[in-house]
Formats: sequence, structure tokens, C-alpha cells
Amino acid sequence: MYGFRKPFTVAEHSETIFWGIHYKTILITMQVLGYTLAKFLGIKIIAEMPPHRRAIWFLILIGLAQVSLLLLALTPAPWNALWLFSNGLALGMVFGLVLGFLEGRQQTEALAAGLCVSFIVADGVVKSVGAEVMRWGVPIPWMPFVTGLLFLLPQIFFIWMLSQIPPPTEVDISLRSQRSIMDKTARDQFFWRYAGGLLGILVMYVLCTILRSLRADFAPELWRGLGITGSPSIFTQSEGIVGLVLLFLVGTTCFIQNNRLAFFTGLSLAILGFAVLLLSLQLQSKGVLSPLSFMVLVGVGLYLPYMVVHTTLFERLLALTREPGNVGYLMYLVDAFGYLGYVLIMFLRQTIQPGENFLDYFLLLAWLAGWISLVLLITAWHYFARHPRTQLVPSSN
Repeated sequence: MYGFRKPFTVAEHSETIFWGIHYKTILITMQVLGYTLAKFLGIKIIAEMPPHRRAIWFLILIGLAQVSLLLLALTPAPWNALWLFSNGLALGMVFGLVLGFLEGRQQTEALAAGLCVSFIVADGVVKSVGAEVMRWGVPIPWMPFVTGLLFLLPQIFFIWMLSQIPPPTEVDISLRSQRSIMDKTARDQFFWRYAGGLLGILVMYVLCTILRSLRADFAPELWRGLGITGSPSIFTQSEGIVGLVLLFLVGTTCFIQNNRLAFFTGLSLAILGFAVLLLSLQLQSKGVLSPLSFMVLVGVGLYLPYMVVHTTLFERLLALTREPGNVGYLMYLVDAFGYLGYVLIMFLRQTIQPGENFLDYFLLLAWLAGWISLVLLITAWHYFARHPRTQLVPSSN
């Protein structure tokens, strides 16, 4: 999916400005606006999606995304940015469809961790592929479409593979819980029953999404600020290391059978992630980290809490409380506000930091988000530790 979403970000467009706004910022903002709208729509659509419809919707959405990239190439700038809105609108539903195949199983954390690592690594790989496509002489406006073509047949094949996955077994259901569609009443009841903790996780996730997205979408600018230019392979190298570390840390939680222990282990890993982020910022300020070491540590620090939400916290909260529902609803709830926050930051950057070094802007946000998120996670820990429904659980949990 990232082959249809991220290639355009490898082109910097540093000298192109429309209406006083950098062209790349316009492109990213339009795609994220579409992605954000998809997340809000997905709160309902993904939560109510019947399993037998997932694969066909997956194919339709990928097709719409690729057509949008064709129209992006055919339409003059800056108006072609509108097609990135439709591209983001289509692709914003994909993660929820994939996650629906994986949740509610004994191996869900390992499967979801693999899924998350795939898009961490894909972020770097797709940028490297996009940079290589430009080296072939493909014009920048056509590069995203050509890159998407390279991923189209593999995408169709893997969608078919996903459709062959059997549903959770009776053992899976007994160890986790039965997953079901959630109408509006069920969604509202679940949220307000756990609002005290969910709100803290939601705000933390918003801050994490903002930083993670800035790091991903403006990677060339960050590397340049660190003194690294003209090396397409650096994207794959850094994200490959991050992905391997996170796969080990998060994937192993599937071996924790006790749902309460796994849930609080997930919260602990999220806290560890922001501690690593703040440590990397401190070491960077003292000049003791290489550019690669800094980007890897920041990547681990940001993606660890981000992945824990995707793989463990919501999955184990449902399993622990035995509440009827699905992870898709909770993921799209936090994702919607996460990407909305990113859109706001993209607009604010144009007014509060015009023309300044992007690395400095990123570092300032990282310091603020790191400390705020630590406080929120510790507060959420205490809330869930005292909540009656996380205490009075079946003996198997």
C-alpha cells in the first residue's frame, strides 16, 4: 500500500512555492486531509465491515489510489494536489481492512507487529524505489504513478493471500474474545466506559502520529539538516534497523498469555519508547550521536508506542474485559484525531516557523510531545490499574 502512498515524498520541491506555501507541504497536506477524512469515516465503516467484504473493498481502494496518481501526473501543479486528497481518502481505509484479518488470535501481536514493521520498512523502501525511478529519468510528476505500477501486481497477489486466512479458532476466542461489528450505540458505550484511560492514550497517539508523520514525510529534509544528502539507500537502512528492533520488542508480547499482564506490558513499552526519544534528543543536543544513530533512536522511540497501540493495547483491552467489539473501531478513533493533529501542525508550520531549518522545528516538537506523552501514559496506567472491569476478569485472563 505504501507504494501508492509515499513515493511522492522523496521529491523535495524545495524551491517551488504557491500562495506563499511550499509545494511539498501542499501535496502532503492534501493527502493527509484525505487520509484523515478516511479515518473519521472508518470509525463507522471499518467497525461495521463484514469479514466477507474486506478483500473486494481492498482491491477497489487500491485501484482508486493508483488512478489518482495517474491524474496527479496529468494535472498541472498546484491543482494536481487535489488528486492526492482522493489518493489519501482511498488508502486511509486499508489498514483497518488488513487488521480485521489479524485480530482476536493468539498470534495477533506477532502478526500486527509484522504488519507495523512492514509499513515502517516500506516507508524507507518506497522512498528508495521512488528515488531510483527518478534516476531512470522518469519526471517527478510521473514518478509516483510509475512506482505504484511496480507494486500493483504484488499488491493484488497479497490481497488474495489475505482473503485465504481462516477465521479465529475456538481456542483463539477462548483466550482472547469473540470479535463482532460495532454499531454507534456499542461504540459510544465502550468509549465512555473507559474514557478516563482512552483519552490519555488518544492524546498520546495524536502527538506520536504528528512526530512519526513529520519524520516520515520530511525525511530528506531531516537527513539534510543532519548533514546527509544524496544517499537513497539511507532511508531503507535506517528504517530496516528500526523495524527489526521493534519486531523483537513488540512481537514477543504474543507469548504473554495473561491478558492483564500483556496490556500493562504494552503500556510499559510505550513509556519506554518516549524515554528513548527524550534520551536521543538529549544526546543529539550534546553532539555525541551520528546522524544514522539519531534517526534510528528517534524512530524506535516514536514507533514503539505507535506500534504498541496497533498491536497490543486495544487487542488486549478487548480480551481482558471480554467486551463485544473490534480493534478496528478503536484504531480508527485514535487515527482520525492523530491525522487531524498532523494536518493542523502542517498549517501551523507555515505561520510560526516560515523558512526555518526543519530539523530545529522537529526537535522542538519532539521535546514537547515526549514529556507530555510520558505524563499521559503514566496517568492512563493508574486509571486502568484501578478500573473495576480490568480487575474482575475471568480466571483465564
